[in-house]
Amino acid sequence: MNLAASKPALIGVDWGTSSLRAFLIGTQGEVIEGVSSSEGIMQISKNSFEAVLNRLIGPWIAKNALPILASGMITSRNGWVETPYADMPLDAKGLARALVPHQAESGAHIHFVTGASTEDFGGPDVMRGEETQIIGASAFGFKDGVFVMPGTHSKWVKVAQEKILDFSTYMTGEIFAALKKHTILGTLMEADNFSKEAFEMGVQAGLKGQSNLLHNLFHVRTLPLMGKIPKGATADYMSGLLIGTEVAAVIADVKDLGPITIIGRDDLSDRYETALHAAGFKSCRAPDDIVAKGHFLIARAAGLIG
Repeated sequence: MNLAASKPALIGVDWGTSSLRAFLIGTQGEVIEGVSSSEGIMQISKNSFEAVLNRLIGPWIAKNALPILASGMITSRNGWVETPYADMPLDAKGLARALVPHQAESGAHIHFVTGASTEDFGGPDVMRGEETQIIGASAFGFKDGVFVMPGTHSKWVKVAQEKILDFSTYMTGEIFAALKKHTILGTLMEADNFSKEAFEMGVQAGLKGQSNLLHNLFHVRTLPLMGKIPKGATADYMSGLLIGTEVAAVIADVKDLGPITIIGRDDLSDRYETALHAAGFKSCRAPDDIVAKGHFLIARAAGLIG
């Protein structure tokens, strides 16, 4: 496809807690041009959102007068415009109906993609941004099964026939960071190259001792203390222990996982792929630009583009 000859149809903005990405999207959903920034919603003041967006994509807006779709934490209470959560099940049409329009001071028309919510085990669960990625993945043939979305808060999302049915959030990444930085477990950790052996050892401990995590975490200290693993491998052992525990919890909760698709940063996806393999499951990966495709499909369902 000749992207230079593609005609712009939409601007998609994926604005999260720590970063943002914007895409100039063509009439077939292809990404013509993209920009990124480390200016996530927690890095800038609340009254600076429009200024940041204009600086990054002002020329696109001025030249093309295109509709803008924005998803992610930009729609949260700490973001630009807080949107309500949509209930399950949810597909592109449902998200299109729930779009929240907003006219910026510059005159640009922005449509904010709402987040999604569900309730299980006596409490609510929410997500913002992942729903757009899931919709985009369907354009690449990933329409059913479980989607694993590693990150600070990892998501496990059940999808059938291009509809989001349910999901669960695990605070694995944030717990890892907190334990490493603010507890005694981090005192013996030394920076070193990734230790696959220590990570896999941790995964096995997590898979076998799911219900005993609070006890098993103390092994993060005692294993290097007693010379069982190198200090430089301690962080990878703890990472494996937490991810293995997460995988074990999902296996116990979900009877039929179906096809498993991982969406995320390569290094994190590698770790989850290893943990899933250790648990006896195969997985595949979705391509990087699925969020832009999600913006396109939601905009098309809303009638914003042809």
